[in-house]
Amino acid sequence: MAKEFVAFLQQYNVIWLAIWLLIGVKVGELVKSLIDNLITPLILNPVLTKLKVKEMWELSYKWILYGKVVSSLIDFLVVALIVFFFVKYLNVPMK
Repeated sequence: MAKEFVAFLQQYNVIWLAIWLLIGVKVGELVKSLIDNLITPLILNPVLTKLKVKEMWELSYKWILYGKVVSSLIDFLVVALIVFFFVKYLNVPMK
């Protein structure tokens, strides 16, 4: 049973998958921190101050919280850009 499990781990590269998953989670946390602590205060705070809003997620029209969508979009674009450069740097062929 143990040999089968080790063969499974080796065949499907489960350990590398776990490592990449952990790296992906940490990159996501880093990007969220960059958005919340760097980009929003430097670039978006003047706009938010004019709109009299403290946080991006407070932007809304009636019950639609479009500030959360904009924040998530910025987060996604930064992660996608980091992944693009990382894959391009490693020159990993996509299957």
